Amino acid sequence: MKRLLLFFILFVTTTTGLMAKNRKVKIITPYGTMIIKLYDQTPLHRDNFIKLTRAHLYDSVLFHRVISGFMIQGGDPDSKHAKAGQQLGEGDVGYTIPAEFQLDLFHRKGVLAAARDDNPQKASSGCQFYIVQGKKLTDEQLDKIEQTRLGGRKIPVDQREIYKTIGGTPQLDQSYTVFGQVVKGMEVIDKIAALKTDKNARPLQDVPMKIRLVKKWLFF
Repeated sequence: MKRLLLFFILFVTTTTGLMAKNRKVKIITPYGTMIIKLYDQTPLHRDNFIKLTRAHLYDSVLFHRVISGFMIQGGDPDSKHAKAGQQLGEGDVGYTIPAEFQLDLFHRKGVLAAARDDNPQKASSGCQFYIVQGKKLTDEQLDKIEQTRLGGRKIPVDQREIYKTIGGTPQLDQSYTVFGQVVKGMEVIDKIAALKTDKNARPLQDVPMKIRLVKKWLFF
């Protein structure tokens, strides 16, 4: 009996520990579902995103800004039930999140990153985010980005290879916090990015979303 009780305690402790890490969310859209892994290296952003997801803040918000070859942006609370043609992007939740830049988290295609305004601390919006589509780049293009957008900072060799073969937006590295990665449903990004938009980059056909936590079990 004692052995059985000890096994149960160890099982619950281990399961709880695993569930606290490597959390995943799913973003459900009319164009398919994306599964996103949230990075443990950015705990402030991870925990905030989970909190807002649990509070259903993202239910019915739109991908309100879409730029093909760049990114798709959403999370503005004001976009819920917004009128056609209404300019969006100023909605917030009343707080920002300190930047959590990590050298090994970069703007490859499919990353989830936090939007922000031009504040000098580069603190993130409390709710708005974007998912990178980006594009494949050549060595010449990457060299130019290093010189003109990254202040001479060199892009690591392994990241450079990903930018050449998979694509992304390296000009945003170490300036906007990356805190997740699409692990399933990458094609959904391309479908949304291909939509026709108005002069404010808002899709002519609304793209609402719903975000839910992916349930985890011990061997998920």
